[in-house]
Amino acid sequence: MKYVIVGKNMDVTDSLREAVTQKLDKLDKFFSPETEVHVTLQVNRDRHKIEVTIPVRDNIIRSEQVSNDMYVSIDLVEEVIERQLKKYKSKLIKRHQEAAAFKREYVERSYFDDEDIRIVRKKQFDLKPMYPEDACVQMELLGHNFYVFINAETEQIAVVYKRKGSTYGLIEPET
Repeated sequence: MKYVIVGKNMDVTDSLREAVTQKLDKLDKFFSPETEVHVTLQVNRDRHKIEVTIPVRDNIIRSEQVSNDMYVSIDLVEEVIERQLKKYKSKLIKRHQEAAAFKREYVERSYFDDEDIRIVRKKQFDLKPMYPEDACVQMELLGHNFYVFINAETEQIAVVYKRKGSTYGLIEPET
């Protein structure tokens, strides 16, 4: 894998660079050698944050971990990405997505049975046109982490969701 490691509010030392590459090299078994891994290290007071983004065809594998020690954050981010890959591997392949960025051994090996992922409830409801700000208010009133609605400005289906730090996000289809 190829690494692009940058630091925000900090210098990336050789020992940090080595710790990141050594830890993330454990993911080599999943990816082809030309896969590019984007790593951002950031320090704000006593919060040591690492963000790892791995673009794979039309998808992005991403994890963000925060702790009071950068080396702990590095350990955590690798574990989370590996867990994500094992959990969603069969889902990626079954949906006929390109697996070229993954190693063949990873694609062929079974980590979870189909029975591990079960949809236990189905809901249907009318989508109402509203503005994203109104959708955020409605989401808060319902006590949910996300809310699906028709954006009154674009007339397309959209989703608002809660983010870390008491902020909101908006997901919309590309036009």
